[in-house]
Amino acid sequence: MKLRQWQSECIELALKQYLDGYSHFLTLATPGAGKTLMASELANQLLTKGLVDLVICFSPSSIVSQDFSESLQLKTQERFDGLIGAKGRSLTYQNLQFLNDDFWRLFTRYRVFVIFDEIHHCAGSNIDNANAWGEQIILNIQDKAKYTLALTGTPWRSDAAPIVLSNYLHPSNKISCDYVYGLSEAITDDVCRVPQIIAIDNNNISVVDDEETKIFTSFKCLLSQSVIPYQEIIENEKVIKYVISSAHEKLNTIRVANPDAAGLIVASSVEHARQISSLMKACFNEDSVVVTYRENEPTSIIQRFRHSQNKWIISVGMISEGTNIPRLQICCHLTNIKTEMHFRQILGRILRMTDSKNQEAIMYMPAEPKLLEYAYRVKQDVPFEADVVKFEKITNPIEEDIDDEVSGTVTFDNKKTPLPKVELKINGFESVIDHSDSDESTAAVDDHFLTSSYEKVVNIFGRFQQESIALGLSELR
Repeated sequence: MKLRQWQSECIELALKQYLDGYSHFLTLATPGAGKTLMASELANQLLTKGLVDLVICFSPSSIVSQDFSESLQLKTQERFDGLIGAKGRSLTYQNLQFLNDDFWRLFTRYRVFVIFDEIHHCAGSNIDNANAWGEQIILNIQDKAKYTLALTGTPWRSDAAPIVLSNYLHPSNKISCDYVYGLSEAITDDVCRVPQIIAIDNNNISVVDDEETKIFTSFKCLLSQSVIPYQEIIENEKVIKYVISSAHEKLNTIRVANPDAAGLIVASSVEHARQISSLMKACFNEDSVVVTYRENEPTSIIQRFRHSQNKWIISVGMISEGTNIPRLQICCHLTNIKTEMHFRQILGRILRMTDSKNQEAIMYMPAEPKLLEYAYRVKQDVPFEADVVKFEKITNPIEEDIDDEVSGTVTFDNKKTPLPKVELKINGFESVIDHSDSDESTAAVDDHFLTSSYEKVVNIFGRFQQESIALGLSELR
């Protein structure tokens, strides 16, 4: 496979720094840009030039570890199974704490090149502030490996701890990267798709408790008063139905051009995933693949889905960073994890460019304020000429039986009972889709646009509304 320009540049710079006496190199490349291929080619060149003897790779999940092993084997034409005669091994970070002294002695007997995929999982500038994985790296790899390569698409941690092996700039305290390839460059180079983010809201929400009924005009207003936790919103059956109905309709449209296009739904728990799968079957007669940490062979499930024609896969903690399923073009953010790192990693699953005719990439999510902030920051990362914001009021029925309620009110029953019942009533599934586009990309956008005005776009009583953060459309192509 021919290297992309950024991959060639990054490899050339890394080799130069290694030969100049620097042992560590940190690459920041946007999710979906092709970090695995770049790292594999760099490893191949180090082996071919006789600069290293072995290559060890650490990554955050078994599926990514397997992908790295296959990529390294393909590039080097060597085995990476860790057995006699192999040129190395691909492991997960979880393995770090269980490697014995015989393994660590490899670093004193051989010149070892170590690849750290998604290095932000490993924290610590020293033993005192390190997490378990960072501690093992500091004790056994730092200053012992011949060369190290750290890869990340999201170079920060939600706990603000320092990333292991990294340097930080003062006074900004931003991480210092040796090579940076952002989303803007990736879109311009046709390496990544232009994302579009759909934020779904409702403007008439009722919360009923023992004493009174409170009315809220958006999820933002509801959550700001801590009346209902976000978990109840994403687990509410009517919310799920609306999100997956919109996503399912869009996926079917894409599959007219790309018959193998697929969608990912990220759920908050195993029970939540099963609930979504049941609703997908009940509403659309559509089977979905469910993969969670409870499965015996989750890696095999993901691999089969990757090469199948199935439309939907629902994941709990198994498909986020690094997982390569290029046919994914739709994703639904229905998890209760609301960190920017996780948000961007989920979005990255649908950004990998393919040879298919349709290259749309759309994320659906509830209009939760933090998620909207992250969406706006993604918007700032794309090329200015692709900066188009579009608003949609979608009231199209996906299936006639999705909702037969008359009222347009979203009602949460918050009465003090042992098992409170949460009820959501939706009206407004009509046959017309009304589009209202903003000005062209030259229009100024206020810094707080998404978080301050998303619920004011369409004032239709009790109907779900969608905000499409169109981060560049077909004009870019």
